[in-house]
Amino acid sequence: MDSEKAMASTPAPTQLTPFKYSNRVLLKTILERSDGGLELIGQRVLIGGWVKSSKEVMKQTPPPQPPAADHETAREPERKSDVSCVEILQSRIPFLRTIVKVLGGSSSSSNTLRERLDAVLKPAPPSTAFLKVSDGSCPATLQVIVESSIVPPCQLLHTGTCITVEGVLQQSLVQGKHVVGLRVEKVLHIGIVDYSKYPLSKKRVPIENLRECFHIRARTTTVGSVMRIRSALTFGAHTFCHNHGFISVQVPIITTTDCNGFSEKYKVTGLFDKTGQTEEPKAIAEIEGVSLEAIKAAAKEKSSLVEELKRTDSNKEALAAAVQDLRKTNELASQLEAREKSKLKTSQKLDNVKSSEGSSSSSQTFLTVSGRLHLESYACSLGNVYSFGPRFRADKGESPKHVPEMLMFEIEMAFSQLEDVMNCADDFFKFLCKWVLENCPEDMKFVTERIDRNRIDRLQSVISSSFERISYAEALNVLNKVTDKKVETKLQWGAALTEEDLSHLSDEIYKKPIIVYNYPKEAKPFYVRLNDDGKTVAAFDMVVPKIGKLISGSQNEERIHILSTRIKDLGLPREQYEWYLDLRRHGTVKHSGFSLEFDLMVLFATGLTDVRDAIPFPRSYGKANY
Repeated sequence: MDSEKAMASTPAPTQLTPFKYSNRVLLKTILERSDGGLELIGQRVLIGGWVKSSKEVMKQTPPPQPPAADHETAREPERKSDVSCVEILQSRIPFLRTIVKVLGGSSSSSNTLRERLDAVLKPAPPSTAFLKVSDGSCPATLQVIVESSIVPPCQLLHTGTCITVEGVLQQSLVQGKHVVGLRVEKVLHIGIVDYSKYPLSKKRVPIENLRECFHIRARTTTVGSVMRIRSALTFGAHTFCHNHGFISVQVPIITTTDCNGFSEKYKVTGLFDKTGQTEEPKAIAEIEGVSLEAIKAAAKEKSSLVEELKRTDSNKEALAAAVQDLRKTNELASQLEAREKSKLKTSQKLDNVKSSEGSSSSSQTFLTVSGRLHLESYACSLGNVYSFGPRFRADKGESPKHVPEMLMFEIEMAFSQLEDVMNCADDFFKFLCKWVLENCPEDMKFVTERIDRNRIDRLQSVISSSFERISYAEALNVLNKVTDKKVETKLQWGAALTEEDLSHLSDEIYKKPIIVYNYPKEAKPFYVRLNDDGKTVAAFDMVVPKIGKLISGSQNEERIHILSTRIKDLGLPREQYEWYLDLRRHGTVKHSGFSLEFDLMVLFATGLTDVRDAIPFPRSYGKANY
């Protein structure tokens, strides 16, 4: 009875569940267990991944058995029914050597030939390939053990080789980094690699060198960890909004409005822009306005002239000239006819896709720099909304914190004022820091070891600390009291706070994230609510150490007369913002929102210093090769 109770109380061994859509086991389900996978020893699994590093260990060949004594009768082994070609050649080696000796005599060349023959016919010694394999699901690798009797090691050893194998998990023979390993019984797939051109190697490649191979660099442990952290932050941001009742709204990428009013934008031009039109043949350009019917009539007359010259047997030179003239006229008629047909086919396209050149300013379209204006319209209907997508700025300069295309996470709330939106931004940022620590422990441990040893401590400090909130005026006073700052001149009221100024406040003075609010109205977009002093607006920036400005937000102007005055004072085309003014005409409400630069959030979470290393396929001015 006691033994039966003991057996009943013993928990059943954990069975690994394969990935539903490929029938392979993800390595993180083995390697990220608290026991390192020891409980799984003996289970048969199928895994797939890429070789990160490898080595081949040769086995010692057992010494040959001594011949049997004369008085002993050796038992003749049973003959196999199936004999391979290699076995036949090996059995004939003495005979072949005799032929070589007879043909080559005792010269040195015969020795060389004999050595070559021995090398070809000699079977490869048995060996074992030890592979470190990663499938991208976690930073750790699984040790995969393959015997040469299953697959020749030369097919598996190169870094980057893709394999799918089946085998049994066993405890690692050498105590250290690997707790368990997979002893392979069957190889199902080998994806060979052109190792002469493969950009990665067993040695660590500097991260800046990986920018030349964006399509391959995710196979490195560093970039793989960054991408998994990025994915977790994306899901965390959506989770925060879902938990607080925000509704997701997709805003347009192509727009006629400029959210900031003064930013550098990418203009969207039509397919038939003047700069992209194909030049027409010179002959057509010279007779612009002549109808196709007139050209055909001229060709008919010239054809009659050629026939008449042929009948009268006139001057051969005149006939040749007339024939040449007729040929050119027919070619011109064909070109005009082809153009007329093309116009008929593309007339609809020309109506829908007009060139931005030469058209009115209201029809010019741009790639959006922010989605807040469009998002605001839905906040004034649905209450609390958010959007996540790419935003574009046509900046030709190179910067480690900005590239032309970056992702923005934007939130907009009705019935919300400046204090409310600053509290929301504070909670949102802390939530993301906590989320990545709780959901990416192994990746955060790796980036702490490889990139920034203080990264986890910084994130934990952000979660537990309160952010310093200072007004623009207070920021000026603090900066003007700094004596060791490189800026020689004092900052005057109205001066824009540069990235260097904001970073100095966060990194050197307060040494923690800060929120600067109530900026001069000249420093912020037209839609930000004007404060009662008439000089400042209800805008804020969240600045974090080592990154700079991460979040920008504001309470937006709900009073139509003040908003109209701001549009007029800044010289913005009013017709582009009539739809925006409608929100004030029909049921206006106080509202606010902010934009988080998502790619910079990835920088802060990982400790990277260049945003190009945090974006899968970063764009820079003049560089978009992927």
